Amino acid sequence: MSLVLIVDDEESIRYTCAAFLEDAGHQVRVAASRAEATGRLADDPFDLIFIDIMLGNESGLDLLDEVKKRLPDSPVVMITGAPEVATATEALRRGAFDYIPKPLRQETLLRVARQALRQRELAEQRERYRAHLEAIFRSVREGILLVDRDLVLLEANAAAVVFFDLPCGDSGQPLARLPEAVGLPLRDVAGRAVTTGQVVDGYRMEVAVPGRSPRILLLAAVPWADAGGVTQGAVITARDETRLEHLERDLGKRRNFEHIIGQSAVMQQVYGLIENLAEVDTTVLITGESGTGKELVAEALHCRSPRRNGPLIKVNCAALPDNLLESELFGHVRGSFTGAIKDKAGRFQLAHRGTVFLDEIGDISPALQVRLLRVLQNKEIERVGSSQPIPVDVRIVAATNSNLMEKVRRGEFREDLYYRLRVVEIPLPPLRARREDIPPLVEHFIGQFNERFGRRISGISAEAMAVLAAYAWPGNIRELQHAIEHAFVVCREPEIGMAHLPRELRETPLTETSTLTGEAAGILAALERAGGNKARAARLLGISRRTIYRKIDEYGITPPPELP
Repeated sequence: MSLVLIVDDEESIRYTCAAFLEDAGHQVRVAASRAEATGRLADDPFDLIFIDIMLGNESGLDLLDEVKKRLPDSPVVMITGAPEVATATEALRRGAFDYIPKPLRQETLLRVARQALRQRELAEQRERYRAHLEAIFRSVREGILLVDRDLVLLEANAAAVVFFDLPCGDSGQPLARLPEAVGLPLRDVAGRAVTTGQVVDGYRMEVAVPGRSPRILLLAAVPWADAGGVTQGAVITARDETRLEHLERDLGKRRNFEHIIGQSAVMQQVYGLIENLAEVDTTVLITGESGTGKELVAEALHCRSPRRNGPLIKVNCAALPDNLLESELFGHVRGSFTGAIKDKAGRFQLAHRGTVFLDEIGDISPALQVRLLRVLQNKEIERVGSSQPIPVDVRIVAATNSNLMEKVRRGEFREDLYYRLRVVEIPLPPLRARREDIPPLVEHFIGQFNERFGRRISGISAEAMAVLAAYAWPGNIRELQHAIEHAFVVCREPEIGMAHLPRELRETPLTETSTLTGEAAGILAALERAGGNKARAARLLGISRRTIYRKIDEYGITPPPELP
């Protein structure tokens, strides 16, 4: 039941309107003047007010202004005896819901009253909805930021303010104006989401706020669009994984590190090496077979280092002939060789205050080895065709799949350069030496290809997983990734089976013992991935709980203790 106030200096109007509205089920109060109406407003919170534009010698528009100040959510309908466009326009400009002319007709009065009260009800619903969303937005423990397509911050909840040390009332601030340690990762994930229209997930960052311990945050960005489907911005979420990271590090069971997947003991040692080198600005040599993830280790070293806000410049030394590689690394001046029509900055100069990753360093020529040694010793370069030294502040991370010491013995690689590059070595194991990492890697690639191809493959059969666990993997993780991609191309079933694997895997001869060993290794790795939870391990393998219990007994597997 709504409470309605009628303000009119004519008693017949007050009586007639009150009768019409009361018959329709409303409670009605009346006032004959502005002073009496002001008193009524002080006593009751009216849902709807009717005001005559002329109240004797006073203007009803002035009373309208007072009502909008006291009851801004209550609609006001003006009553006029002489309808004029100018008067009506002024009433609407000051906030009136509508106006109706005299003589008043019952159906007109009731229709306008219904419309006005319906608008009030919708406004109250919107406000409740907004308040509920605001409560949810402010109370969730994950950080939430809303940005527009220009990467301007529109909203940030309380958790995000704490995570990123944002000043209060930072709405309308471009992410580019935030401190680089915070702004760069946020711009990266949000920019990719806005540009591609796809969800960006799995971005880990470390935020160091003065006076607080660093936080490890997992970022994701989801594009949001208008009713027409046009991307208008992105919603960024940040989950605090500091305690989980510390727990996994203390237990030696980290399942991933930056973008590196692996929980084996040998990978825990690699993670520890990267952490120890994060704050030490020294040269690092990453060694390992092709396809073991050397580039990911270089990215992790850069992202964890104080140079994380600078550029990471990657150079594949085996991909370019010697003369072009020299120009790429050091730059050149105009006219230094045929085709050099203008000055060009080299990769070292572009990487100033950042990191240069030199992949396949063992393939560079003796002449380039001399020039690279000079960079390491003097921290300066000379462009091709110039003798003017240019100082550069870079960290060099090199990688090779060759045995550099053997090349040194054969005279193919300078010994002094070898030791300057190999201040610290990070050896990456081949996949066959870390078979327990195969199930989490397979799970990761299945999720990756589900997103890329728009598929819903749930997992891989135990038989296929056993083959993957027993295979030698000469191409290492890259070969495993290509095998899963091949399976996605040919698989039209809910899970990947033996028939979907590449021919060389299906045709690999396996003895009964090696088959059992491979399947047992796959089950044990899945149990470790699931933290000892047998039901989750069964889901990872695509088998039933009854089957995994039977296989555990059959192979005599000792499951790891289940995490709480």
